[in-house]
Amino acid sequence: MNKSVDQLISRMASLADPARLRVLHLLQDQPMLVNDLAEVLQLPQSTVSRHLKQLSEQGWLVSHRAGTSHQYRMLIDELDPGAVSLWTLARDQSVTWPAIAQDRLRLASVLATRQRDSRSFFAGAARDWDQLRSEYFGTRFSIEAMLALIDRDLVVADLGCGTGAVLEHLSHHVKRAIGIDNSEDMLAGAARRLAGRENVSLEQGDLTALPLKDQSVDAALCVLSLSYVADPPAALREMRRVLRPHGRAIIVDVLPHHREEFRRQMGQVRMGFNEADLAADAKAAGFVQIISRALTPESDAKGPAMLVLVAQVK
Repeated sequence: MNKSVDQLISRMASLADPARLRVLHLLQDQPMLVNDLAEVLQLPQSTVSRHLKQLSEQGWLVSHRAGTSHQYRMLIDELDPGAVSLWTLARDQSVTWPAIAQDRLRLASVLATRQRDSRSFFAGAARDWDQLRSEYFGTRFSIEAMLALIDRDLVVADLGCGTGAVLEHLSHHVKRAIGIDNSEDMLAGAARRLAGRENVSLEQGDLTALPLKDQSVDAALCVLSLSYVADPPAALREMRRVLRPHGRAIIVDVLPHHREEFRRQMGQVRMGFNEADLAADAKAAGFVQIISRALTPESDAKGPAMLVLVAQVK
């Protein structure tokens, strides 16, 4: 007896039990957890697990861990033609069984209960949802999701890159990232952080005299760096110079404040930027489509409130 015949007989045997047919009817439309299957089938979980094991061994199902349980799904789109024909015959002959109809009703009830539980959870958790999410998952996943929207062919400069915190995230999502800072110590920290990133380069230079060629980058970031520049309009003109047509400048910095102790502690030259004044400077530098807004302070942030300005080159 050849291998294909052995496989056919084994698969036929795996469909010879009514409970296993009921399992496949349930799993052909959606993946399910073992305990949910047991609840719908009204069978002990150990019995359901035994049937799932046999169906998996015959190539009907695949599973993966879901917390402390396992979730199963039917390989309906991955079966060979012989298995598809066998299942189609078995399904069509059993679809009118009363047990199948009862299973569908119980499945709808289980799914509705899960949905109500989910709505109930969010109704109670809405006020504390952001805190819960950050406690369990952190915040980096949100940043990574948004960065994934960036065009991977871009060349981006981080002006005043410091120790490379922004570059570390950015380098995964762009063709090339260039970090520029006038501090040797900051650049040394960035070099350690970004070691091995072949698409990242670091340059020492002043924001008012960037070591970049004209129209050499697609986007320029200046995050909490403009406050350290004695001549911000000159820095804006330099950003405009190095950007290609349709390139964008993104500036994040502090709004005007009166915290002299904070300014001295941070070593900043300026006490923040007024939105309108910064937008006017950007316009004078040759930028268009200038948009700025104040950022909502984070609950645990101790510094002044900030703004973000986005401007484009024609």
